[in-house]
Amino acid sequence: MNAPLPIRLTELSHGGGCGCKVAPAILSEILAATPIRGLPKALMVGTETADDAAVYRLNDTQALVATTDFFTPIVDDPWDFGRIAATNALSDIYAMGGKPIFALAIVGMPLEKLPVSVIQRILAGGESVCAEAGIPIAGGHSIDTLEPIYGLVALGLAHPDRIKRNSSAQAGDVLVLGKPLGVGILSAALKKGKLSAEGYQAMIDSTTRLNTPGEALAAMDGVHALTDVTGFGLAGHLLEVCRGSKLAAQVRFADLPVIAEALAWLEQGVATGASERNWKGYGGDVDLPAAAPDWHRKLVTDPQTSGGLLVACAPEAVKGVMAAFEARGFAQARVIGRLSQGAPRLSVL
Repeated sequence: MNAPLPIRLTELSHGGGCGCKVAPAILSEILAATPIRGLPKALMVGTETADDAAVYRLNDTQALVATTDFFTPIVDDPWDFGRIAATNALSDIYAMGGKPIFALAIVGMPLEKLPVSVIQRILAGGESVCAEAGIPIAGGHSIDTLEPIYGLVALGLAHPDRIKRNSSAQAGDVLVLGKPLGVGILSAALKKGKLSAEGYQAMIDSTTRLNTPGEALAAMDGVHALTDVTGFGLAGHLLEVCRGSKLAAQVRFADLPVIAEALAWLEQGVATGASERNWKGYGGDVDLPAAAPDWHRKLVTDPQTSGGLLVACAPEAVKGVMAAFEARGFAQARVIGRLSQGAPRLSVL
């Protein structure tokens, strides 16, 4: 009798990772009809600038940072899926300059399709990342769903004076990106059965690396704004900084860090459908050289799952920012551009 074929988690979902996010234009349309009323004075950060997490002042020295993030599988290995989802959720706490304190699990699983042992491995992968971050998963909620879904509600603490919004950048700030781009491209290659073992390991190394430099960056006066690059791609999340800060951005394409195998696949036309949706959602505010090949556009719109921190800092703070990344193992952090006075838009040079 033949052994059963191994379960491929990615075949149970219509998309994967942060590529499942609702497209920017559709999300804006949905939220436009949502009333915002009765906001307490202690709510320091809400939905007004599409920031990474909500922030609520508790007292003069503590603010609560709260976020939630979950998605369908980007990889087939249950352990890796759990690790990636948990790392991605905790990233929003670090992107506000906070320190995680505990998490709650969000679990939706097709119980008729997945053995209990597979679900246990997903949850164990997530728990291992929380243990690395020094926090417990203190509870959660689970339902029976058509597709596998996993993620966290993440809570953290930060000093109210050290909260790093995505809307507080200043003209003249230098832009630093903490992780290389290309995760969405690698996930597309994986689904097509083309990704090498080395490419898969590069994807796992990137997506399971906690954005811990966020805590150190929050303590630097020269760091003015902070966010993380996820499902809307580099262009989408940088545009959020531009719109919130009322500034223009210039990025040098040649300076963008990219996972090597992702670049090779991109040049061969491999990309995600979410990349095209992202472009339609904000492409009118992104300028590319007329002679630029189409894969340049697909790179800056590539959805990043558990992507890197994007820092806007004063020029004199760049050395300290790069040192903070290097000290925590982010050797591929790069200066990629700057912000200037002007209408909120992005120019890729």
